[in-house]
Amino acid sequence: MFEADSTRETDLQTDRPHPARIYDYWLGGKDNFGPDRAAAEHAIAAAPDIPEAARENRAFLRRAVRLCVEAGVRQFIDIGSGLPARGNVHEVAQELAPDARVVYIDNDPIVLAHGRALLADNRSTTVLTGDLRDVDELLDRAELRSLIDLSQPVAVLLLAVLHFVDDAQAAAAVRAVSSRVAPGSHLLLSHSTGEGNPQLAAEVAKTWENSTSQINGRGRAEVEGFFEGWELLAPGVDFVPLWRPDGPTANTTRWMYAGVGRKP
Repeated sequence: MFEADSTRETDLQTDRPHPARIYDYWLGGKDNFGPDRAAAEHAIAAAPDIPEAARENRAFLRRAVRLCVEAGVRQFIDIGSGLPARGNVHEVAQELAPDARVVYIDNDPIVLAHGRALLADNRSTTVLTGDLRDVDELLDRAELRSLIDLSQPVAVLLLAVLHFVDDAQAAAAVRAVSSRVAPGSHLLLSHSTGEGNPQLAAEVAKTWENSTSQINGRGRAEVEGFFEGWELLAPGVDFVPLWRPDGPTANTTRWMYAGVGRKP
């Protein structure tokens, strides 16, 4: 399915921080390297609640995936999936609907290596290497189409990933998804913002200065704009822990917005 040398050391860019590995460190994972840890700790020094924001984003993933399963969706494409962590999309979806099919996509070769190991015995789930900026090409991949029928509703996850591309690239990625998926499909989105912490946002953004991807925080109105043409489900775009919470929201973070749309 992929070239045998896709995870060579020369391809891993372990000398530079990578968003997936920074995020892994915040979640308490071990699939990260010195530069990733240094970058992650820079953000923590500026804003100690950053790891909590990462955990809240994972909790949003679980809530939103459950919503999709309950709506009858049985296909999931997670673009910018990151390294495996507890409560992955396939674990949540297939616990509720064993026939659910999931495709993970990330541009970090380490994600491919770990995903292959994790999913070796799961024929309903696969992981591909790919980039958010090539959504049309990704949706045409034979490996994806062997599991995903785009004529049927699909949930597309763009969680904590659009902020790593510029405005034109982010808009193009969402447009590509919108134009290719069937009515009844869902768009699950979370996005970094400085609006909840305006005094700290610039310092935290320095975390990614030397990484493989820079970060572009956006405001609520910009995040809402990604849902143009979609039915934005209640409560609309809100801070991640406030989106249909299943527990207390006191002392939660304000680092990310989230929303879910349904294609009419």
